[in-house]
Amino acid sequence: MNGQVLDGEIIATRLDEARAYDGVRTRRILAFLLDYVIVFLLLIPFGIVVFLLGLLTFGIGWGLFGILAPLVAIIYVWTTLGGASQATLGMRAFGIRLDRLDGKPVDGLLAVVHSVLFWAGNVILTPLILLVSLFADRKRTLHDLLLGTVVTRSDR
Repeated sequence: MNGQVLDGEIIATRLDEARAYDGVRTRRILAFLLDYVIVFLLLIPFGIVVFLLGLLTFGIGWGLFGILAPLVAIIYVWTTLGGASQATLGMRAFGIRLDRLDGKPVDGLLAVVHSVLFWAGNVILTPLILLVSLFADRKRTLHDLLLGTVVTRSDR
């Protein structure tokens, strides 16, 4: 539902306004890069913990290094993008957020699926992910189309 009905008229929501999508593609790329840096910085303390755990377990705990980066990234996405602001810290810094077209809030599971589809799509169809946004309505990427989501300016 993209609008409210009042006396038979549909009142447009911000998802219907063209200005909600001004500069979204560029902001989305910059937010992605900032989120990369944040996840990398979060890996440092968690890496220290895994290192110490490995010492305590005579090296067995070091096996966690194999899943550490994806695990930290998933927790980061679940708590930020799936939170009340519906945006990662990078997205907040650049004034964008993820919205569902049905008007419901983004939950942690949808946020993680959104990110996993992004990464899976990049592994398989790298240029197609962003090329779709040049032709799709509301500058949506391939994984946005699959999940019924859209990235909008949070300040409009």
